[in-house]
Amino acid sequence: MNGEKFWWWVRHAPTRSRKLAGWTDIPADLSDADSLDRLNSALPGNAVVVSSDLLRASKTADAISTERRRAPNDARLREINFGDWELKDFREIADEYPEISEKFWTDPSSATPPGGERWDSVLERVNSFVHEFSRAQSVGDIIAVSHFGAILTQIQLATGQSSSQVLGHEVGHLSITKIRISNGGRSLLPPS
Repeated sequence: MNGEKFWWWVRHAPTRSRKLAGWTDIPADLSDADSLDRLNSALPGNAVVVSSDLLRASKTADAISTERRRAPNDARLREINFGDWELKDFREIADEYPEISEKFWTDPSSATPPGGERWDSVLERVNSFVHEFSRAQSVGDIIAVSHFGAILTQIQLATGQSSSQVLGHEVGHLSITKIRISNGGRSLLPPS
């Protein structure tokens, strides 16, 4: 890695959907200019901005990158692929898949959505991008606009928690999760 890096993980702006949209490409609601302004002012000005290739993340990244260098979107920063659960709400999933959904929502690494992606695969996918991108950047601050599950994988790696423990972390829309990566490992930093 090219020196110490600070990853500023930003969860995309909210969507109007009440359904699970892992890899389904739905837009974000970017109408809350005040929240975007507060987010923008809380982020470092000299950072490079990168995002998932899904609209809700890429358009959020575009909204905060006007004065920052914008790197190309990358599919490795996508949300978990929910497979057969895509565009279903929690009740529908619980009714159709009672056992597996209960396991997944309490310990994601113990169950996989039918036709979807394993938790550990998401962790590996996002982590491979983080290592590659960190090595390629000369700047110390990286803003990554991504999704709930992708950000949780990085919190898991920084804290050493299990997938069931990491579900307890709050990662709201337009929130910042700051993680330091250095030769000594990773650490989750307190909110600024």
